[in-house]
Amino acid sequence: MAGQNDRQRVLIVDDEEKNLRLISTIMKSHGYDCEVAKNGKEALEKTGTFNPDIILLDIMMPEMDGYQVCKLLKDNPMTQHIPVVMITALEGKESRIRGLEAGANDFLTKPIDNTELTVRAKNLLKVKEFEDFLKQHNVLLESEVAKRTGQLKLALQELSKSQDELKKGYLDTIYRLTIVAEYKDEETSAHIKRVGLYCAHTARALGWSADRVETIQYAAPMHDIGKIGIPSDILLKPSALTPEEYALAKTHTTIGARILSGSRSGLLQMAERIAFTHHERWDGTGYPRGLKGEDIPLEARIMNVADQYDSLRSKRPYKPAYDYVKAFRVITQGDGRTLPAHFDPKLLEVFKDTSKAYEEIYSGFES
Repeated sequence: MAGQNDRQRVLIVDDEEKNLRLISTIMKSHGYDCEVAKNGKEALEKTGTFNPDIILLDIMMPEMDGYQVCKLLKDNPMTQHIPVVMITALEGKESRIRGLEAGANDFLTKPIDNTELTVRAKNLLKVKEFEDFLKQHNVLLESEVAKRTGQLKLALQELSKSQDELKKGYLDTIYRLTIVAEYKDEETSAHIKRVGLYCAHTARALGWSADRVETIQYAAPMHDIGKIGIPSDILLKPSALTPEEYALAKTHTTIGARILSGSRSGLLQMAERIAFTHHERWDGTGYPRGLKGEDIPLEARIMNVADQYDSLRSKRPYKPAYDYVKAFRVITQGDGRTLPAHFDPKLLEVFKDTSKAYEEIYSGFES
């Protein structure tokens, strides 16, 4: 992560000089280093040389508009991790949806509000810092594992003990990274433990090996890690979300997948799949890709049932906590919002047959 004395870099892209001056003045006054680009081509070139931590990108530009620039940035493995805030004078949800499809992380509407600009930039930079930290942590962890392995070859009698200590430290680190998302939501550490145990229980009922059961137990709690990139006022809003807010909230799946991507760890690879697809539905009505049936990874289908049960049992800004009987009825019979058609029929039968285990897990780790 960036140190306290590191100045974060902002690339501002706009074809109007007055806008460049205005945004640069605002960002510099908050301690950021700024570079400007007057068109899409220049923006792409300066992204490679300036190495920005965030890009503020105007949509309406000649030759290459902001959508095209954003898509090129997100398609490039070298730049896809850089958060992009699209700035537009356009009204309506169509421009925002198109921006989300291009990979934009957030939006600002002209005329620019000083406070909104700095708050949104600060939130996205926190997400990028976390992504950078996780990548650096993986490199250090792999280096440490290699070092320990060399030492263990000289002392075979200590192999089992050392491996066990490494594993516990690794899982403890993953758990501590996972609870970061708590601070953006009303989830608790009990919720994190419960969903892992629900998924492990279901996997065991399906006949999974002990190793795979353990993997999903520790991978499942990372399903909502992407919520760190969603504004808290959206996550905690007690009333219905607007279409724009809902579209932004749904991006926690892609944010989470990006945070967890690129690892050689089987645990983090499964966690990435779960984070990306745990809101897909068996009937194809889910997101982010509208996957259907067995096109959805099995671990995500398992997580779907577990997450729905725990959400029903837990208090939310928009609902009270349900008891076991009501939660069971909603999942198996539906309530208009949650439907049996959302779930893998085989997993729904496993839930019906073994739901008492869900209740025991919930009671054992109640918030």
